Amino acid sequence: MEKECIFCDIAHGKAPCDLLFENERIVVFKDIKPHCPTHLLIVPKKHIRSVNDLAEEDSGLLAELFYVAKEMAEKVGVDKKGYKLLFNVEKGGGQVIFHLHLHLLAK
Repeated sequence: MEKECIFCDIAHGKAPCDLLFENERIVVFKDIKPHCPTHLLIVPKKHIRSVNDLAEEDSGLLAELFYVAKEMAEKVGVDKKGYKLLFNVEKGGGQVIFHLHLHLLAK
């Protein structure tokens, strides 16, 4: 874990958020600066800096991120009308917080 990682703090209950889902490996919460009416962040509790830092051992976790995204889309009612899933990778790709996270976006 990096010294100061807001997503680690959120994932481990040390910082507030609008939490929508939690299990042993993942948390889901609303983005505080949403780009769409529905903007959720699906975040592993394990600190992984970015997609570039994924290891083969993380493949199950990565699959679980997508499965949780599917469940959340259903839960918030955007599964039928459509939504986007997005990873920003590194600064040039728009990554601002360097803790792997998947955006779920819907209008």
